Amino acid sequence: MTPHQLEVTAPLTGTVLEVHVTSGQAVNAGDLLILLESMKVHVRVDAEHAAVIDAVYAVPGAVIQRGDPLLKLSVPGTRAQQSTTPEAVSDAAHTSIAAFHKRVAKSLDSHRAEAVEKRHTKGYRSARENLAALCDPETFQEYGQFAVAAQRGRHDYETLKTTTAADGIITGIGQVNDQATAIVVNDYSVLAGTQGYYHHQKLDRILLVAEQQKLPVIMFTEGGGGRPGDTDITTVNSGLQCASFGSWAGLAGHVARIAVANGYNFAGNAALFGAADITIATQTSWIGMAGPAMIEGGGLGSVTPQQIGPIEVQQSNGVVDIVAKDEIDAARIAVKALAFFQGTNSVFEVAEQHRLASIMPENRRQTYQVREVVQTVCDVDSWLELRPHYGGAIITGFARLNGQPVGIMANDCMVLGGAIDVAAGEKAARFMQLCDQFSIPIVSFCDTPGFMVGPEHETLGAVRRLAELFRVGAQLRTPFYAVVLRKCYGLGAQAMLSGSTQHPNYTLAWPMAEFGPMGLEGAVKLGFSKQLQAIHDPQERAALYDKLLAEQYARGQANEVASVLEIDAVIDPTTTRDHLLRCLARQPR
Repeated sequence: MTPHQLEVTAPLTGTVLEVHVTSGQAVNAGDLLILLESMKVHVRVDAEHAAVIDAVYAVPGAVIQRGDPLLKLSVPGTRAQQSTTPEAVSDAAHTSIAAFHKRVAKSLDSHRAEAVEKRHTKGYRSARENLAALCDPETFQEYGQFAVAAQRGRHDYETLKTTTAADGIITGIGQVNDQATAIVVNDYSVLAGTQGYYHHQKLDRILLVAEQQKLPVIMFTEGGGGRPGDTDITTVNSGLQCASFGSWAGLAGHVARIAVANGYNFAGNAALFGAADITIATQTSWIGMAGPAMIEGGGLGSVTPQQIGPIEVQQSNGVVDIVAKDEIDAARIAVKALAFFQGTNSVFEVAEQHRLASIMPENRRQTYQVREVVQTVCDVDSWLELRPHYGGAIITGFARLNGQPVGIMANDCMVLGGAIDVAAGEKAARFMQLCDQFSIPIVSFCDTPGFMVGPEHETLGAVRRLAELFRVGAQLRTPFYAVVLRKCYGLGAQAMLSGSTQHPNYTLAWPMAEFGPMGLEGAVKLGFSKQLQAIHDPQERAALYDKLLAEQYARGQANEVASVLEIDAVIDPTTTRDHLLRCLARQPR
């Protein structure tokens, strides 16, 4: 086959950097012929075919124009056009990629084996293990992975890349329940999870992204608060210009925010935890607005970290909404909790509703398990209770009805007979606000003798704190439905109904429900005191009292109250779920 000559021309204007061939030399396809430089970029001119070099015109150092001849070669067989498309190369290309992968590796658990082992020895997980438990596989995009502590003036930079990986906080966006979610995971293995300069910058950045893109946030808050050891930033005096805390709190009502605590959570980390919409803490959590050093520095004595805000304290005072067994359980709960803010589930299971016919005792003074009512009415295994160890006279939590999220509040007659004390009132008001902020319909199961009363209770600020239920109830925009299970008395009952029997979108009652403006015994004694005092014979007085009380009870029975339109309907308990589903179906989604 006769060879054809082909002239190779310059693909662009530049300088001849290197000539790699000579006349008479045989080359293979892909061999480097000439290396050019243009605008500080190296451009290869390669052989596209096996060929023999006939002549070389290019000279190293020569300035050439696009189209200038560089060399001539003979190609065996069919003539082919030499490509004039430049291919930019760098001698350091592969070196840079390798350096990049090496840099990434320094921030991963595989290169921080000692730090990870320390966590495992305590029974804890690494930050990246917690991250993996939250996100759907292969969905996380990290922000600021190469950050290190602002301590290059104190420590070797290469060492900081591993010992202060990501500056102690992993931030980014991943899919949780198949929906984009901002993720923040504090890394206690980096300087005890303290909050440094770049740590805060990363936190501020992801919170801004969450605000702009309306993304919910899950945050693991383990750490010891502010870090005074960052020395590279010489222009920061007080650090009070830090926007992280205000930015985090400012997301309230705009996106769902879930915080998870494990281990020590002090100072700034505790502030972030406490400001979340839902707080989850493991059984090995200590949470406090200051750690041991600040307490001792304030002249308040020397304490150990384990003496500050143990879980037993923080679950009973309402700081912690949900207690998890460990970090794995906490991540699972966080994912489940977030789902209530992400919309309707298409798959659900319905419990046997006939159980509701036998839950309520015939004896009106006998207690029962209100959680059994809630868990029967709602989708199976959908109930997630908040603050069960605080304000127990009212239970609060999320559940689903045909997959749709709803907020549940219910009086628990096992605690104070269902009387609403300040803790229960505060808990319910906060919960109603949370549901309202995210348009989650509320279902209230009422069985209360009213507000808790007495001189001792007034020392707790009962007037102000219980009145908050009326303020919140009056301002609700989300749908509110009431189901009166049994007792519905006085101001406490009105608070459970968001203000009155007429305020809910629909007010239902079970047949055994009973109503009254106050406790009926007290109502008789107040309303008929003169008639009772006028009877001197104790037996006659007692007989009149019993007669008047029976009349009050008869007037307050559910059927009678419905007959004068003070409630909307009396229903068979076994149809409670059906009625609530009809209510939800007519509400805009």
